Amino acid sequence: MRVVFMGTPDYAVPTLDALVAAGHELVCVVAQPDKPQGRGQQLQAPPVARRALELGLPLRQPRALRSGPFPAWMVDEARADVAVVVAYGRILPPALLAAPRLGCLNGHASLLPRHRGAAPIQRAIMAGDRQTGVCVMQMDAGLDTGPVLLRRAIDIGPDEPGPALWDRLSQLTAALMVEALDRLPELVPEPQDEALATLAPPLTRDDGVVDWAWPARQVHDRVRGADPWPGGQTRLRGEPWKLHRTAVLDDEGSFGLPGQVLEAGPRLVVAAGQGRVELLEVQLPGKPRRPARDVINGLRLRPGEQFGV
Repeated sequence: MRVVFMGTPDYAVPTLDALVAAGHELVCVVAQPDKPQGRGQQLQAPPVARRALELGLPLRQPRALRSGPFPAWMVDEARADVAVVVAYGRILPPALLAAPRLGCLNGHASLLPRHRGAAPIQRAIMAGDRQTGVCVMQMDAGLDTGPVLLRRAIDIGPDEPGPALWDRLSQLTAALMVEALDRLPELVPEPQDEALATLAPPLTRDDGVVDWAWPARQVHDRVRGADPWPGGQTRLRGEPWKLHRTAVLDDEGSFGLPGQVLEAGPRLVVAAGQGRVELLEVQLPGKPRRPARDVINGLRLRPGEQFGV
């Protein structure tokens, strides 16, 4: 099958590899343009673009999707059977959606219609979802609103951090997309139930902020959903802290004022609105990530101090 593949971050790379391994003809790989990164702000190609070059595949990184060379090529010259879209990061205009003979298929990392949008993995963890999964859908003009062709559910581990779930779902997306292409003629599109739809907008820095009045489980879910970016965030002694790893010690019960340090050696334990949270890995301003036990003595932390202020 002649495939145009559209994706940008590392999440999409396993699907690209799987399509090549399955014997599909990759007419072109499409990724977002290179962006400046790091202290030197040097232009860096996104992971999908780098992988396409490694595989010797044709690569395009258009800035414009509604006019110009790329949409003209896609409509008039590509002659693709299907476009496979995984985390490309831009809305496709109607002309591109209609260009491939069999339309455009999107691999989305949620159980649609829940968590439509750019950050479904992180939002699922933050919401305390016990399950998530992958859907392959036939794309339409809306935001992840197209009918679903295939879906697979997986459990979210109670302590699973965002990067680990990201990796598992990226592999599942690859396998499910290959299956969808193999079975495409027999698959029956399933319309989404709009009444059940929720949105998963891109994360902002504020999405990492912890409210210690939350129950311990909610604090823990916020921290692991915000890993690695923007990181769980709180304050102590007026200074910002990042919380990279936590553990729930108790789900219920009152142990002190929310945010109060209950233990400061050898563990760092903090009271939540309900229950207790142990801080396992933290980051202080200008410092690398470190085990929380390593910062206790250096800062001379004492029980009774207050996080969140």
